[in-house]
Amino acid sequence: MYQRYLNVTVFAAGMTTLAIELSASRLLGNVFGTSNIVWANIIGLILVYLAAGYFIGGRWADRSPYADTFYRLIAWGAFTAGLIPIIARPVLLNAARAVERLDSAVMIGSFIVILILFSLPVTLLGCVSPFAIRLAIKDTEQAGRISGRIYAISTLGSILGTFLPVLLLIPSIGTARTFLVFSLGLLAVALIGLGMESWRSAAKQIWMPILLLILAAFILPGPVKDTTGLIYEKESAYNFIQVVEEKPGGMRYLLLNEGQGIHSVYAPDLEVTYGTWDYFLVAPFFNAPPVSLDNVKRLGLVGLAAGTIVKQYTHVFGPVPIDGWEIDPEIVATGQLLFSMNEPNLNVIIADGRWGLAHSPYRYSVIGVDAYRLPYIPWHLTTREFFLEVLNHLEADGVMVINVGRTPNDRRLIEAMVGTVGSVFSTVHVVDVPNTFNTILYGTVQPSSAENLVANHILLQSEGAPLALLDSMKRAIDNLQPTPRSDIVFTDDWAPVETLTNAMAIQFILGGELDILR
Repeated sequence: MYQRYLNVTVFAAGMTTLAIELSASRLLGNVFGTSNIVWANIIGLILVYLAAGYFIGGRWADRSPYADTFYRLIAWGAFTAGLIPIIARPVLLNAARAVERLDSAVMIGSFIVILILFSLPVTLLGCVSPFAIRLAIKDTEQAGRISGRIYAISTLGSILGTFLPVLLLIPSIGTARTFLVFSLGLLAVALIGLGMESWRSAAKQIWMPILLLILAAFILPGPVKDTTGLIYEKESAYNFIQVVEEKPGGMRYLLLNEGQGIHSVYAPDLEVTYGTWDYFLVAPFFNAPPVSLDNVKRLGLVGLAAGTIVKQYTHVFGPVPIDGWEIDPEIVATGQLLFSMNEPNLNVIIADGRWGLAHSPYRYSVIGVDAYRLPYIPWHLTTREFFLEVLNHLEADGVMVINVGRTPNDRRLIEAMVGTVGSVFSTVHVVDVPNTFNTILYGTVQPSSAENLVANHILLQSEGAPLALLDSMKRAIDNLQPTPRSDIVFTDDWAPVETLTNAMAIQFILGGELDILR
């Protein structure tokens, strides 16, 4: 009985350790984003804390090789893990305000404080496996077998701790309560273990779950971030989703994760956004004139979000069939609930954009890629192989349009994407979006020129085309940029997008350019 319960304890501790690591990324990601820099800091420091725990746990077990000590250690590890979201809540609220103000000192300080919060619980949980091995070994001739079994059981628990938070608990009950579920679960295991040794010892620790529940009841209710105009927030398996509403006017904005980028906008009578979305309307008109509205037969959209582009295309080109790929079903649900994304001509496909496009049976007049935002750029949507897939799904006069990020003084990503897109498409056009960090790239199947856009604009004016289209074309013409020469070609084998975007972000921050955003 004792040995079996020791195995249960090791399994629960392994599960909780990985659950804490995965939940940590969401706890921090809601404010600091989910870039690979954030992930690297989380994983690196968690490994440091675990290494310290392995070392300390082995020495501790030799000095006090008793089950009572073992279960007390686990109880404190579980209790301090449950305290993380409670203590972190006011720190994160302050950090969220700092992100809105772009106060880098407070942002960095808060980030470090939160990571330090993980040091004690993760170090204590790192003590579990070496301590359990010390308790389990009764015969040194079986030391190898017992050690292997303990680490195997711990790893099996870690596997469950990897999937449960991401796929079930965080989307269902949120990050903070996910911490509490695993904390209270491991506390229960520890207290039962203590009770098997001495119920008096277990009773002395019963205050731990009670205090956690009381603190959680007082501190955790309310929004994760105190965002002005917030009307909705939701944690999904992929994102922290917020919708804010601007008053007066009722304009709604879709924000994800740390909230520094606007992914969709909506107002009931909105026709022109004066943002990146307008420029997707322009794509077909880089072809040789005359190009009429009827030339657009079908739109494919990688990165549907809450459907701003869908509304604009439907307004300008009529109810043309639109296939929109979005990997996060909760974003789709948010769009349908709060952004009126219910167009009958829209076919929503919950899938990764590249996979979804590859399995589409259709050819498109335009394929839009609106899935990039610094520093979050899916590398598999930046490669020559992906753009070949796009080309294979375009009509003979088709056009691809992509929204690409940049900083005011760093266009390295633009140059890399021009080189990669240019290795597939006949012509590439570049348009900067004023007062933003966005540049729109157009790749045409047929050879084309900027003069085509000007000529089509004149023709459409004479035909009385929708003002939303004419205004967007005029702004695109006014902001055309020379297409840079580039020999860079990203491939599925080599696409150092993260390296490039991280370098751009660091240079932007250290170069003092944050003032531009204020």
